[in-house]
Amino acid sequence: MIKLSREQFYKNHHNEIEKYIHPFNSVLHITSNLSENKYNQDKIYDTLYIDSAKDLKYEEFSDTDKKYDFIVVTDIFEVSSDIYEFVKFFKNILEDEGKVLLTSINPKWNIVFSFFEKIGVKRKSQINSYIKPSKISNIFYSLNFEKLKSYNRQIFPFHLFGVGKVLNIFLEIFLSYFNFGIKTYFLYQLKNEVVKDYTKSIIVPAKNESGNLKELVSRIPIFTTNYEIIIVCGPSKDNTFEIANDIKNENQDIEIVVFEQSKNGKANAVWEAINKTKYDAIAILDADISVDPEELTSFFEVLENTNCDFVNGTRLMYPMEDSAMRYINKLGNRSFQYLISKLIGINLSDTLCGTKIFKKSKIESLYTWQNKIYISDPFCDFDLIFSSAYSGAKILEYPVHYRSRKYGKTNISRFRDGWKLILYLFNSLLLFKSSNY
Repeated sequence: MIKLSREQFYKNHHNEIEKYIHPFNSVLHITSNLSENKYNQDKIYDTLYIDSAKDLKYEEFSDTDKKYDFIVVTDIFEVSSDIYEFVKFFKNILEDEGKVLLTSINPKWNIVFSFFEKIGVKRKSQINSYIKPSKISNIFYSLNFEKLKSYNRQIFPFHLFGVGKVLNIFLEIFLSYFNFGIKTYFLYQLKNEVVKDYTKSIIVPAKNESGNLKELVSRIPIFTTNYEIIIVCGPSKDNTFEIANDIKNENQDIEIVVFEQSKNGKANAVWEAINKTKYDAIAILDADISVDPEELTSFFEVLENTNCDFVNGTRLMYPMEDSAMRYINKLGNRSFQYLISKLIGINLSDTLCGTKIFKKSKIESLYTWQNKIYISDPFCDFDLIFSSAYSGAKILEYPVHYRSRKYGKTNISRFRDGWKLILYLFNSLLLFKSSNY
């Protein structure tokens, strides 16, 4: 039986990375394959071995204080449960303007590899994250890395009596446009940065969420700069408004604003809350705790450490908890994501995640867009994305862990609200195509 030649596979890989490492004074190679050490017999670089059988956390290997000019990371992201913190670790141990060469398995091969694993041609691998090249770049951009280049290698994964290497050379040349290579290589450079420290307004739309609010507010991080929590309460069947006021009275050391919206619907709640904000950066956090409130810290870091204007959450990078999102919702989200990405020219993976952060200085573009659009957005997610893209704002994504609701039930009417979003999308298409955008 023909087997994947692991030996040849990694030999080709090391021939590739050696093109980069020689000009640098200090090099670190992070890998999950212990056998790769044999390619470093001259000890031209440090090696950090990560056990891929574990759920990787950057804390496991963040105890070094040495700085490096160049870091090579071989096929680690697929088994990492917190990619953002992993990249942040690279940033902390890199010299100024240092470089990272990252390799990842091309997601186009996922189906093929799954088949190989089932028939015994390839050993079973652990995958925690579903990563596309554009999403890897988004994470690096969010931490102020600049992508220098990306490309694919190794299309033919077999040794085949020594012919495999020759086949790879020709296939890589003729099929490079289609990015069929098994290994994707990314080269990034750390940019000099000017860190900002924004004051923060956190909007929490809440309708029938009395059972979630206390836990939610208790888990919102305490920031060093001035910040406010604005709880806008919709017309609820439970005591959401009363609970929100209790929270305000019990937390006098935190600036909390509580009010009842004048109309119904999440979009109206968000709009009314935005009009009450007074700080530099505005965050929207759903009250159902489907996204960990602690992740707001990283959202704000992305906004403060880069030149982006809008940070959009994506729930589709990490595995979700069971029942967190129904299949029909996933299908609809994927459809909207594809159409919107093509329309605005920005590759987004999740257009309906309720967690978003944007600069208040860009709020005027939201008002401008709202005056142009004729069909209302029931959630305000599309309003925020389209207005930002329409005004030329820089949008980045941040991956979140999506949880199942613990209390209550969703306020979303899947078919009624879905139809509204379709009409909204059509209206937005006309606006974009009729503009000079």
